[in-house]
Amino acid sequence: MNQHFDDSQIVYEDNHMLVISKKAGQLVQGDKTGDLSLLELIKNFIKKRDEKPGNVFLGLVHRIDRPTSGLVIYAKTSKALSRLTQMVKNREVKKTYWAIVSKEMIPHSGRLVHYLKKNEKNNKAIVYPKATEGAKEAILTYNVIRTLDNYLLLEVDLETGRHHQIRAQLSKIGIPIKGDLKYGAARSNSDGGISLHARKLELIHPVTKESIEIIAPVPQNDAIWKACEA
Repeated sequence: MNQHFDDSQIVYEDNHMLVISKKAGQLVQGDKTGDLSLLELIKNFIKKRDEKPGNVFLGLVHRIDRPTSGLVIYAKTSKALSRLTQMVKNREVKKTYWAIVSKEMIPHSGRLVHYLKKNEKNNKAIVYPKATEGAKEAILTYNVIRTLDNYLLLEVDLETGRHHQIRAQLSKIGIPIKGDLKYGAARSNSDGGISLHARKLELIHPVTKESIEIIAPVPQNDAIWKACEA
């Protein structure tokens, strides 16, 4: 899958942090596949671009699933990394997602509360309607922001951050994300990704304390995504 990085993916950069728009299929950090991760690709890119003789410091602040596209924050200094990591932990970084789902009769907006438990064997979240031993509470709110011929575009805000949370919760109410075979989509997307996009980040800059809002353009290689942004 996508093991290439170019500077068009950079949506925000200063001396302290770098925010990129990840393509579906790119790996944010190394895993057991052994595929090159964005962490390594971006380090190599910065080393070459800035003609750095030594090692490049780059720390991953948070993750998004490999088949998902959208915003990922990397820290360029250890001070920024510890502050940003703490901010994510304290839920001081607001993340907004866009999801393309099957067109079904659902309320125009809603708040979903479930309990999720990770199945390590198949790397999948099991969804329970009520508190269950070993399961963690998962809460999100969604709004239908566009209706297409065969799909709905949802804007999703997370109140908790659980493994595969959006994918599992939307599937549970009968609207799996387009292309997400693992959670019940009818067919895969041509790029092997899923139509879940980390669209927006809102945070206070870890060093300058300015308020920042960053938006990732939708994947441009997909006509349905482009229709969503039109």
